[in-house]
Amino acid sequence: MDVPGILCFNTSMSQDSPTFSPLYRQIKALILQALEAGEWRPGQVIPSEQELAARFNVSQGTVRKAIDEMAADNLLVRKQGKGTYVASHNDPRALFRFLRLAPIDGDLSHPQSVPLDCWRAKAGQEASRMLGIEPGAPIIIVRRLLKFGVKPVVIDEIYLPGEVFHGLSLEVLQDWSGSLYSLFETRFGLRMIRAQERLRAVAADRSAAEILKVSEGTPLLSVERVTYTYGDKPVEWRRGLYSTADHFYLNELS
Repeated sequence: MDVPGILCFNTSMSQDSPTFSPLYRQIKALILQALEAGEWRPGQVIPSEQELAARFNVSQGTVRKAIDEMAADNLLVRKQGKGTYVASHNDPRALFRFLRLAPIDGDLSHPQSVPLDCWRAKAGQEASRMLGIEPGAPIIIVRRLLKFGVKPVVIDEIYLPGEVFHGLSLEVLQDWSGSLYSLFETRFGLRMIRAQERLRAVAADRSAAEILKVSEGTPLLSVERVTYTYGDKPVEWRRGLYSTADHFYLNELS
């Protein structure tokens, strides 16, 4: 079947080696394009499978398979009897998707984000490489403390592209009561859809020890993360130090 607006093959490396893309993956790509263009905003319902099937001139089953995969990727959320919605960081269930820290006692209490600093700078070589921007481009650096109850557990240093986050300040961070990603989504229209992390063990230096209220030299978990929005565009680079005396890093593999 010829489907308007859909290419049946994607080429990689050379024109002589076409790679077949299943039809439902092509529909997924078109839905992603609509999401990136802001056709449906986070938290909004998308058209029904029947409407999307008519729009793309494919079967309803093909659309369903594309949506199933996007739901598995946490891009869409199915709500029984209500329809399918664009996933949002404002949904409390989204909090622990990126925060992979769980208390040993099993109490998943909501953490408190405490902004410490926010300043503007120019991207050095490492920040420019991680964020895919030019060296010297404007960036915003945020330092924040994450507390569970009264206990400080994580200190983050977060690097953001200045042009994307124009207007972000310490006052804005202090006035916001939700998660950082919900702030980025609500105020700057930026949805974080995936992240890549690197973990290693480090010893607490004097500064980290004072903030996390541990002894200097205490083992900490260093978590470096690059977070991406639509189009696989990096929009956040953060380096976090985790105190694991009462918490552990949780990752579910399937």
